[in-house]
Amino acid sequence: MNIVAFSGGKDSTSLVLRMHELGEEFQCLFTPTGNELPDLNAHIALVMDRVGKKLITPPNYSLEFWMDHFNALPNWRQRWCTRLIKIVPCIAYLQAHPGSTLCVGLRADEEERMGLYGEYATYRYPLREWGWDIKDVKAYLKHLNIAVPERTDCALCYGQRLGEWYRLWKNHPEEYAKGEFWETRTGHTFRSSGRDTWPAGLVQLRTEFESGRIPLGSKVVDEDIEPCRVCRL
Repeated sequence: MNIVAFSGGKDSTSLVLRMHELGEEFQCLFTPTGNELPDLNAHIALVMDRVGKKLITPPNYSLEFWMDHFNALPNWRQRWCTRLIKIVPCIAYLQAHPGSTLCVGLRADEEERMGLYGEYATYRYPLREWGWDIKDVKAYLKHLNIAVPERTDCALCYGQRLGEWYRLWKNHPEEYAKGEFWETRTGHTFRSSGRDTWPAGLVQLRTEFESGRIPLGSKVVDEDIEPCRVCRL
């Protein structure tokens, strides 16, 4: 059975839609963190409805559970969020379904990455089979009139850029407030100190935003920058 690693991003969305268009049989696997933004959840539901597939969501604990468990926030040195919320549940599902073929949205213009989840499945890379690069992916989604959400990672991802924190504060204040809560609770910050001239803490950052200070990169632009390869799957 083909299992498509589906994140809701450009690559995996085009992969799901094109495989359906070609009449291939497959299931879609999504590993939720419990910290997805509403646009992503709506997009995933739309794509599943369009292809008539049931979404597989392996059981797991949420990002907030693990932050509470470790009394810590994930960061560049401790990326346990990727391992515990994305990789481990996927491996568990593959182990429970031996003989599966995991279809990954790796494009022809990307660096080759084979066997990300270990020897628990056969791997397939249809976008590479078709010779599709980023231009092909974008053209295909435009042809289908499919708009992919800006963010497919966690709302509180430590890897997001300053402009994304600004947009989170502006567009999803309730999620931003959760970030402030977890920083206060753990005594740590999602943003690295000294990363830029702005405060690292979200409470102090909010004060800057509320004063009218707007960071560069606060507008959504199509830069094809992805914070985490696994979070795209």
